[in-house]
Amino acid sequence: MDLTYFQTFREVAFHQSFTKAAVELGYAQSSVTMQIQKLEQLYGVRLFERYGKGLRLTSAGEELMKITVQMLNLFQQSKEILTLQGGGTLTIGTIDSLASYYLPSLIQTIREKYPTLTIRLQPDCEASIIEKVKEGEFDIGLLLENKPSDPVLQWRKIREEPLVLIASPDHPLSTLPIINLDQLYDLEWIMTEASCNYRIMLEKVLREQSVPYKIGLELGNPEAIKRCLMSGSGISLLPRMVVHEEILREELVVLPFIHPEIRLDLQMVLHPKKWISHSLKDFMEMLR
Repeated sequence: MDLTYFQTFREVAFHQSFTKAAVELGYAQSSVTMQIQKLEQLYGVRLFERYGKGLRLTSAGEELMKITVQMLNLFQQSKEILTLQGGGTLTIGTIDSLASYYLPSLIQTIREKYPTLTIRLQPDCEASIIEKVKEGEFDIGLLLENKPSDPVLQWRKIREEPLVLIASPDHPLSTLPIINLDQLYDLEWIMTEASCNYRIMLEKVLREQSVPYKIGLELGNPEAIKRCLMSGSGISLLPRMVVHEEILREELVVLPFIHPEIRLDLQMVLHPKKWISHSLKDFMEMLR
């Protein structure tokens, strides 16, 4: 079986569309369809099923994808070893805040060094990123964690990323020289989604210290949170990188609150048996 068929299979799974995969690969859609049909005939299973307007992998397709990722990774490894080039694909799993505020300049730098390198930046939740690093679907994961959550994987701390309590400049708390937990009593919060690790960390501290709180809004997008803070009266907890520009412009202020149990590190996570390509090695050096 031509290795190209497995590359096509990966693209269809990634885009969840025969049409988009064909555009990406420069094939006719009929060619993409034919290659997937041949794979299905070879294995005697259905690899995709319709899901709304798109496609999703069947259980058999998910199993083949795990093996396909390993095969294509080995193929790319052989090419780099023999040619000492940095092409291929680099797939980075990360959370929204890092994808938006930390990685763009680094990605531009690595692209300038490796013009033929295809970079896939995949925002996802923490648990999913860790699982996809374990399965080999992501080459590297970038997370905000206070401690490694899966000892099977290889974790490397890059730096501490400050978490800051923020509000609009006219919020009543903004005039205080220091804020203690009891001064957060029954305040209204604009929270990130429930699965966000620093929200979980914050709520744990508030509950343990018996500090009641109200959730006025729950938003999954940092930009939406910032806009609501600037036009309302709530407070929120976010990584400092997310609000750096607004703080400089004095559109938001950092409230003088620090708690030892509310802190995170910027960490990269790898599979311990992951082969490190030239481009991935250089990217990891840039992170450090």
